[in-house]
Amino acid sequence: MPQNPSIPGPSNPPAKIRIAIVDDHPIFRVGLHKLLAEQPDFEVVAEAGDGGEVGSIIHRHKPDVLLLDLNMPNVGGLAALEALRQIEHDTKVVILTSSAREEDYVRAMMAGARGIILKDTSAALLFKAVRKVQQGEVWLDRKTTAAVLREFASPDKPASGSRDEPNLSKRELEIVGYVAQGFKNKEIADRMFISEQTVKNHLHNVFEKVGVSDRLELALYAIDRKITGSAAREPAAALVN
Repeated sequence: MPQNPSIPGPSNPPAKIRIAIVDDHPIFRVGLHKLLAEQPDFEVVAEAGDGGEVGSIIHRHKPDVLLLDLNMPNVGGLAALEALRQIEHDTKVVILTSSAREEDYVRAMMAGARGIILKDTSAALLFKAVRKVQQGEVWLDRKTTAAVLREFASPDKPASGSRDEPNLSKRELEIVGYVAQGFKNKEIADRMFISEQTVKNHLHNVFEKVGVSDRLELALYAIDRKITGSAAREPAAALVN
């Protein structure tokens, strides 16, 4: 019997975010799995207790997001991240940690992590972080953003600029400073009394001049070169678009 064209057919539900968990504590993994499975847009596709299994998980299950423990007894999160840089994959890695070592946060982000979640974070923020990272954004909460800022801008860490630094205008430098503090485009626009589109245009030019591809790279570039003076002192909640 032909279908009545006036009656819409069944629509396909949106694809779920496929998540893998790698953590050496079984009870924590089980609890996290249950929390994530309660979300209608999440699907946990794999678990492991050692960073040495990360490559196999990504090859076999192709998760969208990997929640990776930073400190594990055999192969830890940092070593797993370094190994992942040697293979082609589309999985976005979010570090799970209870570590207070600020240098670990920086090393993880520089090694390719797209976010850091402290293990005392609320479930609601964890869910939000997974969704943001899946959308291509970077997640650093207030604590980890501040830690990255302190580590990169510490007095005993000299700026690594050279004579070949790109020629950024005063306004571009100001915008870069705000990005280094974690402010979003709308927040930057409000503080500078310009439109959000103008901020986007400036950032497009800055990306090309500096040779970076996203806000995190630009923020780390700016912090390393101490281009933070014109922005507010309190970092925003996350480095996201």
